[in-house]
Amino acid sequence: MTMVRLGDGSRSESSAKSLAQVYKRRLLHTRRKGIETLGLERAVQILDRYDQAVRLGQVKAADGAWTFMPYLAEDGGALVACTGVRQSE
Repeated sequence: MTMVRLGDGSRSESSAKSLAQVYKRRLLHTRRKGIETLGLERAVQILDRYDQAVRLGQVKAADGAWTFMPYLAEDGGALVACTGVRQSE
């Protein structure tokens, strides 16, 4: 079963720039460890330039092989960026 979680907007959401800093460190970590990612570098670039709050989501693949992180506009009406990270076995 695929698991999906999205921020519901009921609490203050994260600034895109602060998330860019967090995911910049994760990008360095995944590169050092040789972990496969999809769109992580691009997501960091987009979030670093985005000047509004974002909602963070999480989608786990049914087989558990990948976790995807969609970053949505604060109102949930648009996708700002998305990244995927292969999960270790």
